[in-house]
Amino acid sequence: IQRSQQLKRSAWLIPAPHRLNSGLPMNVGVLFVPQQEAWVVERMGKFHRILEPGLNFLIPLLDRIRYVQSLKEIVINVPEQSAVTLDNVTLQIDGVLYLRVMDPYKASYGVEDPEYAVTQLAQTTMRSELGKLSLDRVFRERESLNANIVDAINQASDCWGIRCLRYEIKDIHVPPRVKESMQMQVEAERRKRATVLESEGTRESAINVAEGQKQAQILASEAEKAEQINKAAGEANAMLVKARAKAEAIQLLAAALAQQHGSAAASLSVAEQYVSAFSKLAKDSNTLLLPANTGDVTNMVAQALGIYTTLTKPQAVRTQDEMPPAHKDPQPSPAEVLKSEEASSS
Repeated sequence: IQRSQQLKRSAWLIPAPHRLNSGLPMNVGVLFVPQQEAWVVERMGKFHRILEPGLNFLIPLLDRIRYVQSLKEIVINVPEQSAVTLDNVTLQIDGVLYLRVMDPYKASYGVEDPEYAVTQLAQTTMRSELGKLSLDRVFRERESLNANIVDAINQASDCWGIRCLRYEIKDIHVPPRVKESMQMQVEAERRKRATVLESEGTRESAINVAEGQKQAQILASEAEKAEQINKAAGEANAMLVKARAKAEAIQLLAAALAQQHGSAAASLSVAEQYVSAFSKLAKDSNTLLLPANTGDVTNMVAQALGIYTTLTKPQAVRTQDEMPPAHKDPQPSPAEVLKSEEASSS
């Protein structure tokens, strides 16, 4: 019995471990607990209650403040450690933990050293998570890596009364050779992008030139089409004007032939055209095609007038049938007129 009393007395005199605070307050009966702190009180070595912020009363010598837990957010630096990725690359990585005590009772009696336990758990979780990722994914998926580490810590630290709010990776150190290869990869990727951009620029330039040539050809063809249409319209108008002029000339000629001595005038015109055409022979070319009776102008005029008379005879017959007969002075024949004119000229 005395031995057990001595052990209890020696345990009573052993100082309590420092938990998230520099020291433990002494029990003077009347205590003032600061805000955002929780004091764990033991009565005769057994958990009694947790003091809330404000005024509290304790029994001296019987009650003792065993643990002081801070309810503020705690920042813990995770030491640098080595981890191997999925593609067998060794990395040196460190981080920062942000914790908060949610249950002062569990944080005091659930684990001996909460900070050390959470730090070790963060390191092991970090190694296991990095082993699932390749080196390239480690740099791209840092947010998901942090979230996975936080979930793993919270699942294990629930019984400790501590909650991990977030975990951040501070720095990742890559071996020098791997760093050089990554730098070469980045340079090659940049050269590839530059080549691709240059080829795209060349392609767009060629496309623009081809489009310009296409538009130029289209405009040229449309201009040629419009020119041909205008030319055809002009030729058509010219032909219409010529046809109208010729029709008017034929009408005037027909009216002139219908008058008195019209046949003689026609014969004179044919003779003049014959003489004019005969005078132009051998001027443009050395090759000549002459009729057999070249010197017989009277015969040529008579033939021309005979053709004219044959063509105009049906029309004259119709005109005589339609019109009443009238007395007209007899006119000399075209042959007689030509003979008289030759005689007078000779």
